[in-house]
Amino acid sequence: MEKKSIMKKVMKKKIRLSAAMITAIMLICVLFTGCGNKAVVTEPDTNVETDTEPYTNVETDTEPYTDVETDTGSVADADYEAVDINIGSLKGPTSMGLVYLMDLADKGETANNYTFTMTVAADELLPKMISGDLDIALVPANVASVLYNKTEGGISVIDINTLGVLYMVSGDDSIGSIADLSGKTLYLTGKGTTPDYVLQYLLTQNGLTTDDLTLEYKSEATEVAALLAENPDAIGLLPQPFVTAASMQNEALSVVLDMTEEWAAVQGESGSSLVTGVTVVRNEFLQQHEDAVSKFMEEHKKSAAYANENVESAAELVAANGIVEKAQVAAKAMPYCNIVYMDSDDMKQALSGYLEVLYEADASSVGSKLPDDEFYYIP
Repeated sequence: MEKKSIMKKVMKKKIRLSAAMITAIMLICVLFTGCGNKAVVTEPDTNVETDTEPYTNVETDTEPYTDVETDTGSVADADYEAVDINIGSLKGPTSMGLVYLMDLADKGETANNYTFTMTVAADELLPKMISGDLDIALVPANVASVLYNKTEGGISVIDINTLGVLYMVSGDDSIGSIADLSGKTLYLTGKGTTPDYVLQYLLTQNGLTTDDLTLEYKSEATEVAALLAENPDAIGLLPQPFVTAASMQNEALSVVLDMTEEWAAVQGESGSSLVTGVTVVRNEFLQQHEDAVSKFMEEHKKSAAYANENVESAAELVAANGIVEKAQVAAKAMPYCNIVYMDSDDMKQALSGYLEVLYEADASSVGSKLPDDEFYYIP
């Protein structure tokens, strides 16, 4: 897309945005207090303690999708004038692919001047995006759709930063497929949230309903992990890094189902992906600093590559930034966090179908309507 057409498109959005700004802020606040956890996905508290030896019994047959270059150097050049960019992210897997960029920024080795803000919940970032205090934010995929609808197209998604981080964990080795859950009890968190909708979609696609098994909802992932520690034959649905932490504490536990792989199996090669986190930009900022956003995208891509290719050193940065308390846990969890960088058409294909599934489950989870094509920034 040429710069002139992008600017024209975003200017049209800007006119609408300025008229809707105050009501959008109010609607966002109502959404996150009135609808509760239906639209908001908060990343888990990742300060998981463990004093046991590293767990190594987690198997995987696929490598994380990276689509990134191995050169992780700075994209700065002598003719480019740095722009100040405020970036918000969540304390969890969606920030793990950002830590190398954070480190380079601290050293003054980035193309732009980045200021990072990390929070524990998406609803802390959204008002800052609407007010302009943040220019770019890494948020849950469905929250990006909510924000797009509430600001009447005031933001665009520029990349996917994390695919699925959900795994089914158990010491019961009879679980080899979704169909094997029939007659079982499954422990999970977040009734009426995106992980719940993902599970119910996969059950349906495998010929089951919630009547075919018992779903026991807990208030926090730590409760599920503690239950698994006491009873390894129980089955729990957990996000990373809780999967790794629980397995490190009990050698009888292992990953029995990778929900990202299960999603891919029912969607097929031309289908969507299970998406956890995306990166969005304010369109007003994009209009004014499109070159700077492009520079950020290049540096984000290299940072994601570093996280996947230099796990031990990236884990040290993850711990240093307080995302996970111990680098040992981070190093074991990161290969299973599906840190990625996906943009353009690949991003649209992976994300659009995922949002459609959530919309069918609960329209409010994506802001009551699916975003149109302008939601996806494709240079």
